[in-house]
Amino acid sequence: MLLWLFIHAAKKISLGHANLLELRADEATCNDINNCRTLFDIIWGCLATVFACTWVAVHQNVPPPDLGWLSRLLRKLKLMLLAVIAPELMVAFAARQFLDARYIAKEFDVPKTHAFFCCMGGFVAEDGHPIGEIKELPDYISAIRRVKEADIDDKSKGDALSKGLAITQGLWFTVQCVARFCQHLPVTEIEVATLAFAVVSTSIRLFWWSKPLDVQQPIVVVGTIGVFPSSSPIRDLQAPAMKTKRPRGLTDERRCAILWRYPRYSSFPASSTSVPMFCSIRQDKGLTSLNMTVLAVELIIGASFGAIHCVVWNTTFPTISEMWMWRLSSSFVAAYPLLLGVPFAIRVSGVFGARPGDLDLPLNVLKTTFFVIGAVPVYILCRLFLIVLPLTTLRALPTGAFVDVDWSVYIPHL
Repeated sequence: MLLWLFIHAAKKISLGHANLLELRADEATCNDINNCRTLFDIIWGCLATVFACTWVAVHQNVPPPDLGWLSRLLRKLKLMLLAVIAPELMVAFAARQFLDARYIAKEFDVPKTHAFFCCMGGFVAEDGHPIGEIKELPDYISAIRRVKEADIDDKSKGDALSKGLAITQGLWFTVQCVARFCQHLPVTEIEVATLAFAVVSTSIRLFWWSKPLDVQQPIVVVGTIGVFPSSSPIRDLQAPAMKTKRPRGLTDERRCAILWRYPRYSSFPASSTSVPMFCSIRQDKGLTSLNMTVLAVELIIGASFGAIHCVVWNTTFPTISEMWMWRLSSSFVAAYPLLLGVPFAIRVSGVFGARPGDLDLPLNVLKTTFFVIGAVPVYILCRLFLIVLPLTTLRALPTGAFVDVDWSVYIPHL
């Protein structure tokens, strides 16, 4: 229902005419060179917005200390690629780490910057292992409190100015797209895809606003009762053949991207010198409500991402097949997260006169059916269409797409 209301609103913007944007393209000409833009301007504006949003939005955990500059760059690019292909997954991880950091800040009475630094593996013991579990914090919290917030900020490669500029770039791009709609100028598919990404990446930056950016080296802290506190698991670097081994099969990055699950640091080798890429200190209280909150954020962001693509429902495409691929893909991407959230909403609300536990089996069957039939072959295919189509449609843009916004309408004497 929400999807069709959004599509109906998009049709209203287009004044109800199926080919109105095509008519606008015929009416809008670029006779004045000062009121025109080129294909390069369109592509460059989109790429600059995507890069600016991604580079500042992605806040990776502290990498292993023995990584070279090339490995660190590839690690950063890997996260950027995931943020472009599946931004809602990065939003879910950012939301999870934000909630964990808020819990640590409140439970242990530390600033939020310190809490984020704990979650990202920024504090390590004298033997080199990160303070990666909630049960280790009591033995190190006194040393963590003595670390100045300025020292942590000094390790960050970003500040309020750089993050603010990135948000400003995204907002400015959004204003340009809205102005084109208001002046009945066509908005290209690549601009709509960039707009959807800019809106989603803004939420990532807001969740990670207090998280230090691109920290390369951790801070060593000393526990209250020695190198190996009694409340922490024994991590002897001289005994690498311990029973705790790295899980076989999928890596933590792939498991995060596919199963919406994030690894615990305790599941990794005792000789680890850094937390995994998608790891956070997980709170022990209220895990069910926490997971539901993170899942709700992810589904809402995913539905919003697809709904933004529906704004150009009536735009002119080079071919009819491309038009229907865009319409079907954007509709499915917008509707699927809402459908996936139905089983969880039923479980929480306890509708149909049954207790939540009584619905576990049918809801699990429904959830598995949606996941196997919808997410794997269809959802991923639709997302690929929404990535490829903005590039293929550049070969035949309408004439009105090259007409720039007349800002003098809003700012006189400009």
